[in-house]
Amino acid sequence: MTANRRTDHGALPRPPAPSPHGRTTSPYGPERSVDRGSSPPLRTEPALRTESPFRTGRARAVLRAVAIASCVPYITFKAAWAAGSGVGIPEGSPLLDGGTPLVVGNAATVLMGGAVVVLALLLTRPWGRRVPAWLLVLPMWVASGLLLPIMTAYPLQLAVRLLGGDGGRPAGGGVEPFLEPWVFGVVYGGFILQGLTLGALFTLYAGERWGALWRGRLRDLPESPTAPALRATAVAAAVFAQVPLAAHLLWAAGSTAGLDAGTAAARTSDFHVLEAVNAVFAVCAVTGVLLLAFRRGGRLPSRVPLALAWAGSAQTACWGGWLTLAVLAGAGDATERTPQATVVIYAVQMLAGALVVTLGAHFFAERSAALASSSVPVRRAVEAPAPRESRVP
Repeated sequence: MTANRRTDHGALPRPPAPSPHGRTTSPYGPERSVDRGSSPPLRTEPALRTESPFRTGRARAVLRAVAIASCVPYITFKAAWAAGSGVGIPEGSPLLDGGTPLVVGNAATVLMGGAVVVLALLLTRPWGRRVPAWLLVLPMWVASGLLLPIMTAYPLQLAVRLLGGDGGRPAGGGVEPFLEPWVFGVVYGGFILQGLTLGALFTLYAGERWGALWRGRLRDLPESPTAPALRATAVAAAVFAQVPLAAHLLWAAGSTAGLDAGTAAARTSDFHVLEAVNAVFAVCAVTGVLLLAFRRGGRLPSRVPLALAWAGSAQTACWGGWLTLAVLAGAGDATERTPQATVVIYAVQMLAGALVVTLGAHFFAERSAALASSSVPVRRAVEAPAPRESRVP
């Protein structure tokens, strides 16, 4: 008998037999490739996912239905006015003498209401994930700029009226009302619902599709190779924003500098509240862009200055552009009545907002490129423990 002979029950596993194709068959798993004489095999980390599967549910369906339904009153009024109806327009209102510009404006705003319906569908249907980013973000940015002042100012105006404001009527009288008060309630209520529902849908959509772009804190963001140019752009935007900011603060405080006689005579508590809100959004734009460019407040989440820059730039640029169009293509002699200083203020306001959103777009482009490069599979060597030397005593 041999002393070292073992039974089958105590036999050690035999080393795997080499395959003619350079493969070995292991008793512990399926056949795998082994590079004999090289270091242990490398593990491959999964690529960074910047997108998650699109999810639909009852909550989104309800938000979509509310967003679409909230467009009905505004579209109905605009279509009726474009057809020549005077529903909701009191006697003596300048809307009755608007002529062709007013008809064209009503038709354009009907199309804007239809765009809200398209956005609600795009944000809740699977095919919306295939839409190019700019084709979605740009209309949402414009919608934010037009809806945010109404969403914030109108509830404040109602609160001021309850606290003793003049109820939307000029204190001195003598100025014909623009629309019946109940029309503002119906239309602005619909605008608020549009803003809330579209904002919720877009937040869900953007978080799933681009959420990785604003994760982390400001101090964790990598330094941009174009940081000097971005900081110069941020400073320029902040300087330009001082012009509309000063104007809105003066008008909110009661100054009539730069206002035409009709607007000055028609000022109410609603006017002062709206101008104060305009000033707040200008401050938001300046604060957000400076935080992003100079990376101040390092512990602050990145989404905070991005949200400030988004809201501030949208309101300043889009509302300034809307007021400019209202002056240049307004009814009657609005162009002649509006002082040039006011037109300049609106133009500078548009420029400041455009600079802020340009810097924000550059930020997202850089972040997207950085994440795309880091999502390439990274091969990391995993050191296996070195086998102990077998010493024969």
